[in-house]
Amino acid sequence: MKKLFSISLLSLLLLTSLNSAAQKDKSKRPSPPATVSQKLGDATITITYSQPSVKGRTIGDDLEPLPGKVWRAGANEATVFETDKDVMVEGKALPKGKYGFFILVQEEKWTIIFNKTWDQWGAFKYNEADDVLRVQVRGGKAAEFAEQLTYKISDVGIVTISWGSNETKFAVK
Repeated sequence: MKKLFSISLLSLLLLTSLNSAAQKDKSKRPSPPATVSQKLGDATITITYSQPSVKGRTIGDDLEPLPGKVWRAGANEATVFETDKDVMVEGKALPKGKYGFFILVQEEKWTIIFNKTWDQWGAFKYNEADDVLRVQVRGGKAAEFAEQLTYKISDVGIVTISWGSNETKFAVK
């Protein structure tokens, strides 16, 4: 009886640990992790996010970003924008550091938000009082459809965010 109990307990522990390890493998998620990084002068900019797919859904209707609601600018955990030096974003100062990166879409006007709370799930705990910087940019139609959310940083500091048929850009110097 003791032997059966020990084997059962060992089996349960093994299954629990395997399940736990599988959950930590973020590459297996439906919205896999992605990172883009670029050296701009002395500064290195890194954006870490998860890439949701459109999968036939309608952005702004049954898929984020939803008009007038703060979006985590990705999936799963909040998107993280990190710079190892002070930079200028659209002409406004952003101190070196790690930031939660959010977007507020209102028709063609997109507000890019850098928030001091970067380690959070989604935008559920987003607090406007923790915003370090907000800049407004224009959103528009992408040249081609992006099935997965994609960030790019050019060597001159233009950050491009493409998602479905939407695209926006902002400058980092």
